[in-house]
Amino acid sequence: MTALLEVSGLYAAYGSTSVLHGIGFTLETGSITTLLGANGAGKTTTLRALCGMVKTAGEIRFAGDRIDGQATEDIVRRGIAHVPDGRGTFLQLTTEENLRLGAYTRKDRREIARDYERIYTYFPRLKERRTQQAGTLSGGEQQMLAISRALMMRPRLLLLDEPSFGLAPLVVREIFGIMRTINQTEKVSILLVEQNAALALNLADRAYLLETGRIVLAGPSAEIRENEAVRRSYLGN
Repeated sequence: MTALLEVSGLYAAYGSTSVLHGIGFTLETGSITTLLGANGAGKTTTLRALCGMVKTAGEIRFAGDRIDGQATEDIVRRGIAHVPDGRGTFLQLTTEENLRLGAYTRKDRREIARDYERIYTYFPRLKERRTQQAGTLSGGEQQMLAISRALMMRPRLLLLDEPSFGLAPLVVREIFGIMRTINQTEKVSILLVEQNAALALNLADRAYLLETGRIVLAGPSAEIRENEAVRRSYLGN
């Protein structure tokens, strides 16, 4: 595999408060990589840094080209889609209007129409609620909609921030199963931030552990899962 995303010496800050302290990692094309760590470790900030949403220093390469310092909308056009924590759905709009917003950077109207049906194949409940106001959807349906809106961009890389937060275990398993299918069938690479370490390690190929803005452990998910410190601190066994 070739590297789709290469991060080196990445620093990030909110005002005078430094959050990331020179982290580096790679994400292979077609893979699923997860960032683990406690609250406040810098996981969400890492995703925001990749999207140009916080002040950064260091180098970020996507498909071989540097994107650090670029505007968020230009990063999106390159093929990076971000599903933030809290989902970010437009509650007053319908399900389908939310999906249409996800395709705002695209011009291929016929392909966009086909993509509605492709999305509804993955998430049939959204098709049932296509004319329903997003604010009336359940939490799980809103998360499905947030992911679907990002997929309407036809991204090469999907950044997922805490997709299981606040959802019932059955819904979480359904969503994670669909994400695996999308990764395998459409070759969308995924960078996952997830508080549920067991879930994340089961889905991902590779994992990085963040502590106070620094990467302290990295490797294949199977190896990280067997690490004694990870088992004790994040897996509860």
